[in-house]
Amino acid sequence: MMGDPSTASERGIIPNCFAHIFGAIEENRQESDKETKYLVQCSYLEIYKEDVFDLLTEKKRGAPAQKLDVREDANRNFYVKDLKWVMVNSIEEMEKAMNFGNNNRKTAATKMNARSSRSHSIFQVYLETATTQDGQQVIKAGKLNLVDLAGSERSSKTGAQGETLKEGILINKSLMTLGNVITALCDSKAKHIPYRDSNLTRLLQDSLGGNTKTVMIAALSPANYNFDETMSTLRYANRAK
Repeated sequence: MMGDPSTASERGIIPNCFAHIFGAIEENRQESDKETKYLVQCSYLEIYKEDVFDLLTEKKRGAPAQKLDVREDANRNFYVKDLKWVMVNSIEEMEKAMNFGNNNRKTAATKMNARSSRSHSIFQVYLETATTQDGQQVIKAGKLNLVDLAGSERSSKTGAQGETLKEGILINKSLMTLGNVITALCDSKAKHIPYRDSNLTRLLQDSLGGNTKTVMIAALSPANYNFDETMSTLRYANRAK
């Protein structure tokens, strides 16, 4: 997803997203004959064992990370109370925020991955434009969610035990809920979408349904040893239509 941000031809999807956002802003400034103001903010959170944590907040030494509450507003949209938003003015500032958050993510070593993510993460980019037309200010806004899903795990292969095993069970549970939500959205006869069954699907509700575009990218392994995991991942990604 990241690639090599320092080389244009080797940049991953995430750095290219940042470049596209600020490139489009600069292009619009040069071509538009209207005075437009731009606001770009970002936040970064992780969902660890169904609890939500802010990755952009400086942790106090020796103090446990503070859990954040998922709330519902008057329009029945979910949000994270007290989540930190950072205003950014360049690609470098946005990458700095992401790198800071990545250093705060929870990881652990397993037999299949020396640095296995133990949480799902959501990097949110909020973009707002304000233009004056006929004496009236017109505001438009959009949001981009860059989601890193922790991979589903088989304890027989990962060798997970104790706390790492519990983490894997909850990762699998939330992935199953996400799969159920996607399946329900694709079924025209479905009467209920189980967004509330996990914090992951609560926070991704506005990115999965309604007037949104969703892309799922699957990470696969070419090794024969991982054949079962590769097929399972492909079947899972195939739900997103």
